[in-house]
Amino acid sequence: MLVPGTAIQDAGPVSLLTEKIARRMLQDDKYQAGEPALPEEISDAEIIISSDTRRENRIPPNQVRTRKWPVLQAGVIPVIEPESWSLEVTGLVEHPFQLNWAQFKEMSRVRVFSDFHCVTRWSRLGNVWEGVSTAEIAQRAGIRPEAKFVVAHAFDDSWSTNLPLEQFLSPDALLVDLHDGEPLTADHGAPVRLVVPLLYAWKSAKWLKGIEFVAEDKPGYWERVGYHHHGDPWKEERFEGDQPDSYSDNAGI
Repeated sequence: MLVPGTAIQDAGPVSLLTEKIARRMLQDDKYQAGEPALPEEISDAEIIISSDTRRENRIPPNQVRTRKWPVLQAGVIPVIEPESWSLEVTGLVEHPFQLNWAQFKEMSRVRVFSDFHCVTRWSRLGNVWEGVSTAEIAQRAGIRPEAKFVVAHAFDDSWSTNLPLEQFLSPDALLVDLHDGEPLTADHGAPVRLVVPLLYAWKSAKWLKGIEFVAEDKPGYWERVGYHHHGDPWKEERFEGDQPDSYSDNAGI
C-alpha cells in the first residue's frame, strides 16, 4: 500500500510511467487503497444502506471497480458559490418552492451508504453521501397524482436528465453536498448534486438547479443522443438503440 512519503523504487523501463501513476494515487485523497466497506460494517444505525450494496456481487455486468473518484463532464465545469446557489422545485406539485443555500442547510439531513456505477463501465464502491432526501423535497412540494417522472435540471448549459418518479423517491436517493464526509468539489457537482444510486451515474445530475415533476417522460441531454431513458446498471440499460458516437468505455478510471 502506498502512503504519503513512500519512496517509489526504480523498476526499469516502465519506472517513469509507474511513478507517474503512483504519484497520482498519492495525490488523490479519495483513492481507495483497500477493499470497499461492507454494509454490515456500517455501525451507525442512522446511515441508510442502499439495497444494491447487499448483493453478493456488487459490480453490475460489464463494469469494473475503480479505486479513484473519476471526473467526467460533457462541457465546461461551472463554479457556483454556495451563497449564490438556489434550487427551484416545479411542475406537477401543489406547492412549488425555491431553496437558497441557507435554507437547504437547515433542512433535515440524511446519510446514505451506496455504490456508484458510471455508464462508461466503472463502479466506485462504498460511498457515503450526505444531504437532503428526495422524499423530503417531494413531501414539501406535495406531488400531484399525475406526476410519474422527474426532470433534474443543472447549471451547466441547461443540461438535464430524466428518471422515473419511483427511482427518484427511492429511500437511498438524495440531494448531496457532502461525499465521504467532505464538501463536494466543483468537478463533482458542488454545491449540490442529485444522487440516485440504483441508476447509472449520469442520472445523478451534478450542479443541480431544478427539480421538475412531470406526467410523461421527457428525455434530457444524454437521452436525446441515444442514452437509455431509465438506466438500470443491473440490466445494462446503457442505450436506447445503437451505441452513440459520444460513448467511451472506462473513461476516467
